[in-house]
Amino acid sequence: MFYEIRTYRLKVGALPKYIALVAEQGIAIQRAHLGNLVGYFHSDIGPQNQIVHIWAYDSLDDRERRRAALAADPAWLAFIPSIQELMEDMDSKIMRPTSFSPLP
Repeated sequence: MFYEIRTYRLKVGALPKYIALVAEQGIAIQRAHLGNLVGYFHSDIGPQNQIVHIWAYDSLDDRERRRAALAADPAWLAFIPSIQELMEDMDSKIMRPTSFSPLP
């Protein structure tokens, strides 16, 4: 199992709008293609204006196939500009659990 941890730093004040847009439109499109959502969070203490979402994939090939399907979806292509304008930067990490890590 591989986990992708995506962190977005949003513009100051953009968090409520971002969350509303994703809740109303974006998450359904993502789930249809990406599948296993482990969690979707926003910062409360520490660095502010951050969104962190974690997706689980069976393999890196699984991730590549799913992300390509998302990137080709016309609904996603129409949606993505509405949240991109709210972002300052993005970081994505691929993580593998240790043998003793609890799994969701």
